[in-house]
Amino acid sequence: MRISRVRMENFKCYGEADLRLDRGVTIIHGLNGSGKSSLLEACFFALYGTKALDENLDEIVSIGADDATVELWFTHGGGDFHIERRVRATGERATTAKCVLETPGGSFDGARAVRRRVTELLRMDSEAFVNCAYVRQGEVNKLINASPGQRQDMLDDLLQLGKLEEYRERASDARVGIGRVRDDKQGALGQLEEQIAEKEERDLYDRLNELRSQIAETSEEIERIEGQRERAVQTRDDAQSIIDDYEEKQAELDELEAEIDELRETIAETERERDEIDERIRDRKETLSERETELREAVAESDLDSADSDAVAERIDELTARDDELRDRIEAQRVAASERGSEAESLRESAATLDERATEKREEAERLEAEVADTRADVRERRDQLDEIDARIETLAARFEDAPVDRDGVEDHRDEVASTLEDARQRVTELETTLEAERERVAEAQQLLDAGKCPECGQDVADSPHVEEIDERRDRIEEHERDLEAAREAVTTREERLERAEQLVETAAEIETLETRRDDVTRLIEDREAGLDEEADRIDELRADAEALASEADEKREAATEAEQAAKECRDVVADCNQQRQECKTELERLERIETLLAAVEECEDDLERLREQRQQKDEINDERRERLADKRERTSTLEAEFDDANVEEARAERERATEYIQQADEKLDELRAERDDLQASAGAVENEIEALEELRERRDELAATVEKLATLYEEAEELESMYGTVRAELRQRNVETLERMLNDVFDLVYQNDSYSHIELDGEYQLTVYQKDGEALDPEQLSGGERALFNLSLRCAIYRLLAEGIEGAAPMPPLILDEPTVFLDSGHVSQLLGLIEFMRDDVGVEQIVVVSHDEELVGAADALVRVEKDSTTNRSTAQRVEAGVVADAAD
Repeated sequence: MRISRVRMENFKCYGEADLRLDRGVTIIHGLNGSGKSSLLEACFFALYGTKALDENLDEIVSIGADDATVELWFTHGGGDFHIERRVRATGERATTAKCVLETPGGSFDGARAVRRRVTELLRMDSEAFVNCAYVRQGEVNKLINASPGQRQDMLDDLLQLGKLEEYRERASDARVGIGRVRDDKQGALGQLEEQIAEKEERDLYDRLNELRSQIAETSEEIERIEGQRERAVQTRDDAQSIIDDYEEKQAELDELEAEIDELRETIAETERERDEIDERIRDRKETLSERETELREAVAESDLDSADSDAVAERIDELTARDDELRDRIEAQRVAASERGSEAESLRESAATLDERATEKREEAERLEAEVADTRADVRERRDQLDEIDARIETLAARFEDAPVDRDGVEDHRDEVASTLEDARQRVTELETTLEAERERVAEAQQLLDAGKCPECGQDVADSPHVEEIDERRDRIEEHERDLEAAREAVTTREERLERAEQLVETAAEIETLETRRDDVTRLIEDREAGLDEEADRIDELRADAEALASEADEKREAATEAEQAAKECRDVVADCNQQRQECKTELERLERIETLLAAVEECEDDLERLREQRQQKDEINDERRERLADKRERTSTLEAEFDDANVEEARAERERATEYIQQADEKLDELRAERDDLQASAGAVENEIEALEELRERRDELAATVEKLATLYEEAEELESMYGTVRAELRQRNVETLERMLNDVFDLVYQNDSYSHIELDGEYQLTVYQKDGEALDPEQLSGGERALFNLSLRCAIYRLLAEGIEGAAPMPPLILDEPTVFLDSGHVSQLLGLIEFMRDDVGVEQIVVVSHDEELVGAADALVRVEKDSTTNRSTAQRVEAGVVADAAD
């Protein structure tokens, strides 16, 4: 992978920047705090998004800007790629507004999709990228300070060895699962074996043969008894036939005697009914005479000339029509009375409503008068408040008379003071870091000097030209201490200026708030005064409306009185019609009485005719019954002559014996059939057990085959688990050996003239440095500069190991070093230059990017980028320096 171009807009301290990067060593040079590291952070952010940030998204957007954009162009595996990320910070928190990755194979949208695709391309996530290719500022000692276990996890993750452990754990889980299933199946197989043995011990087939023999014997006995029972049934039926014939004749004789008695009683009853009919005929004649008398009297009371049914019906129709006419007129008058009454009630309700509305209008007018009075009082209070606000504004404005800036420039003045304070604090931090490093170097040099060694090269004091440099370093420490004291005093002064500037900002804000409040109060007074005339007009209008409503209510009440009078007249008409209708009703009742009596006379005449016909019918029926009585007496005599009592008694005895045998045979047959059913049920149960036994045997065979397969599969999973563990251990050991060899190659290059011989890296990733005299040292025992250089050597060796380990699969990203000289003195800086040239020329790293403020590194640059910050705008710029200028800078 090679980064070819990065473009930024409103990213941290950069307003707009567009930088191209070439192959070879690129040095990004500038003063501390100029924004050099932000260039690398932009590249890292473009690749991995928020995973590359130690802060929030809000902090990458330049102050005063609404969004920030980062674009990155790079080549990888022979293809060209382009990433664009845009962050918007217009809401409560910043969000990713756009994230697009363009690849030769297509585009990917969205932060997660882009980060996932970048991780697949580079075969490393953001953490692996930092551990492998990007040595960030302040993390140069990260690997040496890490524990062996952490170094092991880091390298395993970079070389994908963690996948083998993941596969081994999966194989282990599979083996455990298979073993659990195998044990379950083995237990089930044992249970089946026990069930099969239990059933085989019960001799199921012998029991089944024995039961079938008993069933056959029982069936033969049932057939024999059933044959004898059939013969007994035949005997019983023959005897029963004789008895039935006798009983039928006896029944017929009894029936004839009963019929004879019944005929006698019926004839006597009919004679009594005939006498009753004669009595009823006499009663009807008397009733007919009474009804005829009543009819004559009723006709005499009416206005009819005679008792003619047609005349009665015609008169009834006339009176009915008159009644209907009166009823319709009554209904119409009632409706009219109801309507006029409702109209009167509605008018009175309307009058009451109008009175209420008039009262409401008067009350609203009184309320508005009170509100107008309150408004006038409020306007007077607001004017007093306006005078107080003007006095307060005048007091606050007096504070700017001797201020270094006017109201409009207070925020810019505060920002300027804050910026100078931040520069002063950064200066203090730089001096403190430099002073601490100088003190450590002097302390280490003094320890070597006390041991009789040169503080620079480690040789004997007598042979070293560098002994006097300790005093020079002590002089530099005193000079740094004086500079630090002056820088701290500058910080204190600028903090006081910032406090005064903050007070001026607060005063300007309060004045602006008071002016806004004054405008609001002025507008409120104008609004209140403008509405007073309208309210007065509204009061007059309400009172006029109230008078109009009261007059309309009086008119409604007069109309209601007229409607009530009309309703009373309608009710008088209804009373007169009701009286006429009552007279019609009385006349109708008389006519209906005459009509009822005419019908009763006609009914009595019809009843007399019908009763005479019934009496004649009774006489004819009795004559017929007497003839039938003579015939039945003759049949009775014939049947009594045909009876044979001895034959009937013998038949009854035969039937008794046959019935008793049949009952005994049925009981025996029920017993035998129940016994046969029990035997057949037992045989069925045995057959079911035999079938279950065969099924158990089949299941046993299938389960045994399954157990055998699971045992084989368990062994295969166990072998696979062991294989993954062995492969991982072998690859790790191979990586340890390779890394140790590469680390010593770099170590020989960097420390070839020092007192160290080599480095050992054991299988647990424990690092040990050996002096030329054979003494072993922990890397943490090295001096500050040596420890930093040792870590850079280790990082370069890891980079080389990964580059050779994945060559052809995923080309390595650039080697990026951010401020690697922070803990190095001038002697170790030259060794760092040799390390960079070795990685470029011997290892063949295509692109190396180094960020540093150290002028000594400029000579190793194939390309130089100058970064500067404008103290006025606090904006950084990055500019490439041409090849000739780079050479001049190196000289």
